[in-house]
Formats: sequence, structure tokens, C-alpha cells
Amino acid sequence: MTDLETRPAPPLLRRAAPALLGYAAVRALGLVVLALWSAARDKSALTLLSARWDSLWYSRIADLGYGYEVRLPNGDVHSNLAFFPLLPWLERAVSAVTPLSPAHAGLLVSTVASLAAAWGIFAVADHVHGRRVGVCAVLLWAVLPVGIVQSMAYSESLFTALAAWSLYAVLTGRWVTAGLLASLAGLTRPVGLAVVAALWATAIASFGRIGRSTASHGAPAWPRALGMLLAPLGAAGYVLWVGHRTGKGPLGYLDIQAGWRNGFDGGYAFARFVVGKFTSFPSALAGVGLLVGVGLIAWLYVVCVRQGQPLPLLVYAGVVTALALCASSYFGSKPRLLMPAFPLLLPLARALAGARVPRSAWILGGVAVASAVYGAFWLNGTGPP
Repeated sequence: MTDLETRPAPPLLRRAAPALLGYAAVRALGLVVLALWSAARDKSALTLLSARWDSLWYSRIADLGYGYEVRLPNGDVHSNLAFFPLLPWLERAVSAVTPLSPAHAGLLVSTVASLAAAWGIFAVADHVHGRRVGVCAVLLWAVLPVGIVQSMAYSESLFTALAAWSLYAVLTGRWVTAGLLASLAGLTRPVGLAVVAALWATAIASFGRIGRSTASHGAPAWPRALGMLLAPLGAAGYVLWVGHRTGKGPLGYLDIQAGWRNGFDGGYAFARFVVGKFTSFPSALAGVGLLVGVGLIAWLYVVCVRQGQPLPLLVYAGVVTALALCASSYFGSKPRLLMPAFPLLLPLARALAGARVPRSAWILGGVAVASAVYGAFWLNGTGPP
């Protein structure tokens, strides 16, 4: 378990430089492959990255505000109130001071946020396991099969950046900073609950160990209490605002999600979806792949526990994973919904860091190429809903 009694200085950019340069190289490879693939299919890579699916909803909010909805023939109502506001706020701000449209401003925000996320992941992994593991963790996050989402005008990169730095602040005892970042994460995606849970669980455990009068670093307890107070304000504020706007009270946001046929059912709908794959061939192969994927995620989490990951990382990864796998809709989106759960990559990063450098380089290079090709294929096809 990491020693939380130490309080190191924030990691210098120079220390994180190898991780950030490697991350930038992987993302550049993905974009080049996407551009070539899209050109061969007479499609615009820029449009695929900035003006499809959720990107359109975010840019519309940035341009026109909330209040837009689509009524489907089956009676479902898709309201843009389902989308949390921080990304469109940033798109609007960047668009106001640059010639960029909200959609293209979203790409700029996502690019900067992805680098901040990579640095935050490095900071956490470096703090827990050392610099080499930190570099490997960042590169593993970059080469995820759906890593191309990190370069889209989506909120995953922004959320991961805020979550990673909030967790780092918790690990180093900067409770007020952690609470502020957790609040911003809660303004980015509903899964901001995971960051709040990680901060609260660690703070409560620390209170239990040390007592009521001092914090875990010998400092007064009030910064910890203030961090706990700040953490849920972002998500709670937006949810309450939606309830007021819709006139349905504190549970109004749940009605908005129900209009998208999205909710939390403990994984029942996802289990039915997986079982349904075994009714025919070759869809049964997809069912096997889904079972293997879920099994791998569960195994990685067990390894994280056995390796003694710090409590905030375990709570955060566990909540992100539960919310992603137990959502009742958008089954094709689950890989990207799991992308912020970067602590699950730390066991793999430790294994890579323990291997010889040439071997690790060949493995990461090969996976990076495969990820780039898959990302181009995926985004030119069904892509993320």
C-alpha cells in the first residue's frame, strides 16, 4: 500500500516528459491512420472527430444552450439536459476568444484535456509504483482499442484529467484541491460520482484511523472536511438545476435519462444482451468476446486489490466499472465508458515495466498500430453512439 504519510511535490513536467511524448506519438499515429482510412472512404476525419454522435449534442449546447430535444417515433424523448455542462461551457469559452466553431473548439479542449489526463495518470502511477510504471500506464491508456475517443470532441478525456488529478490530490493529502477537482468532474459526466466516492471513502477511513482532531498528514482536519463538502457540489448542483428546470424535483434528471432508455439495473439488461448473442452464429463469437472482456476487467480489479492499490484508486475504479457495466442501455458504448477506469491498467503497467525495454517497446508498438487501425475502422463504421 502506498505510504500516504508523505507529501511529495507535484510531478515536474520534465519527469513526465517521456510519458507525454509517448502518448502524443500514439495519438498522432491514430489520427494519421484515421485520416488515411477516411480519405479512402471519401469521408472527413475532422467531421468524424468533431461532428457526430455526442459531439453534436455538446456543440449544440455550447451554441444554443439547453432546451433542445428529439422525440422519436417510439415515444422516447432525447433531451440535451442529459449532457453535463462543463465541456460545452469550455467549448463556448474557447469559441468566444478564437475563430473556432464550438465543434472545433471541442476538439481543442479534448486535445489539451487528453494531455492533462495522461499527465494525471502518470502522476498517480508514479506516486504509487514509480516512474517507469507511470510511463507504461500512460502508454497503455493511449493504446486502448477505443483510444481514438481521447481525440474526439467527447467528455471522456476532460473527465479523466479531472478525475486523475483529483485522485492524485487525495493521495498526496491536498484535500481542498481534490474536492474542487472532484466537483468539476461532477460537472462533466454522471460518473463523477466515482471521484466523490473515492474522496469520501478515503477521508472517512482517514478520520477513523487518526481521530477527529488531526488529518492524515498531521494537518488540521478542516481541509479534509472542506474537500468532502466541495466534492459533490458540481454534480448535485447540475442535477438539482435540471430538476428545477423540468419541474420534477431532485429526481428530474432520472426522468431525462429514462427518455434515453438509460439507467442503472444492476447489469440485468447487459446480461440479457450478452446471452442474446448466443442465439445464433457468428454472433455467438461476439458473446464469447464480451464474456472474456468482462472476465478480464473483473480479474484486473482483483489483481488491483491483491497488489494493495490505495483505497481511493480501488473505490474509483470499482464505481466507474459498476456504473459502466450495470447501465441498462448503449451496450456498444461500454468500452469507452470504461476508459476513465485507468487504475485497472496498473497491474499491466507493472508487468510491462518489469520486462526488458525492447520487449515492452515491441509490445506497446504493436498494440498501438492495432489500436490505430481499429480506431479508424470503428469510427468510419458504427463508432460510439
